[in-house]
Amino acid sequence: MYRSVILFFILGGTVLGHEMVPTYPKWSQSFIPTAKVTTMKVFNKREDAKWYQINVLDNKWNQLPFVTRFKILEVPYQKHVKFDVYVSEKVSKKAEYICTTSKLRGNDDFKPIVESRICSRFK
Repeated sequence: MYRSVILFFILGGTVLGHEMVPTYPKWSQSFIPTAKVTTMKVFNKREDAKWYQINVLDNKWNQLPFVTRFKILEVPYQKHVKFDVYVSEKVSKKAEYICTTSKLRGNDDFKPIVESRICSRFK
């Protein structure tokens, strides 16, 4: 009985996450001479999550230093939010991914099971 329920969730259940574009971003010159910038856009398809953390990662999934207005964005359900990510020229050569991860609520009784992470890869 339990196996059939688990199998249903694995095969038939759908998990809606969030979207981030562009899929393959590019760095461009910032207004700061020694920095690069890229603009990303996140769309939230989850009613149970509205906070998303931003990370810049290298090819071994190690975090790299970056600057953005907010490291954790509030993205309301079915809304888009644009954000800029700034890195130094040296870091821009190492950066492989920009990722956003849903941050789950911890202040009430409802706790979603799934935490979603979406990554865009630099060309």
